Amino acid sequence: MMQAFLDNRHELGECVLWCERTGRLLWTDIPACRLWAYSPATGRSMHWPMPERLCCFALTASDDCLLLGLASGLAFFRFSSGAVERIADVEPEIPFTRLNDGRCDRQGRFVFGMFNQEDGPKRPLGGFYRLGTDLRLERLPIGNAAIANSICFSPDGRRMYYADSATRAIHCRDYGADGSIGAARVFVGAEAAPGEPDGSCIDADGYLWSTRWGAGQIMRFAPDGSLERVLALDAPQPSCPAFGGAGLDTLYATSAFLDMDSGARARAPLSGALFRQALDVRGLPESRFLGAV
Repeated sequence: MMQAFLDNRHELGECVLWCERTGRLLWTDIPACRLWAYSPATGRSMHWPMPERLCCFALTASDDCLLLGLASGLAFFRFSSGAVERIADVEPEIPFTRLNDGRCDRQGRFVFGMFNQEDGPKRPLGGFYRLGTDLRLERLPIGNAAIANSICFSPDGRRMYYADSATRAIHCRDYGADGSIGAARVFVGAEAAPGEPDGSCIDADGYLWSTRWGAGQIMRFAPDGSLERVLALDAPQPSCPAFGGAGLDTLYATSAFLDMDSGARARAPLSGALFRQALDVRGLPESRFLGAV
């Protein structure tokens, strides 16, 4: 069973990343428009306000700078000054979408997808995009999604994983260093695992760790899509995993209490907490955005 730590409870904790240079864990609480950081060495946490909902982010070549995936577009954030420098708007012509999940590929480009904020059944309105190291934004030939999630890359960078949580399946495609993208194939089928796939990460052995929203589990899938192990946590809505710690052998996970009523929260009081567990496998250093910052 994964263990909760810190006293924080986040309505929608997401996009947890480990910075191996600073020894800090970073994550966002999307509705609170807030970036968080925690240092295991000191036991201290801190946070920074964002100008709008921070949905995802990426480390960059500079320890003073993050690439932000804000609800309406991309920007750089400077820790030293708190400055936010806008890069590009994304899908301003579609009123219902915002940014959602994102991660850098092994070439240092930022790949992300969108979220449909409509009430009720969600239509696949938003696309998948890639910000190049030249800061050029391109729409990827992947099709639309209602809730883009699970974006991550194999250790050699030759396979991209992603999901539309509304369909519950995780897909993969061949992915070229030149940016080319192959045909889609199912990696984990909709009925192969409980809950909805939310965030994912890849370990050093090329296995994919998938948080299962609604099921209170994190599942490890082998490169052939077979299930290798299951971790449980006392929160029904785990949202994103990341390996961290000095040996990259601790799995961290964010969770949420989004849309849970008082009774549900009373039954699962750790909802919205951060969780961790030491493991017998190692992760990989997080890929960084390599464009000029």
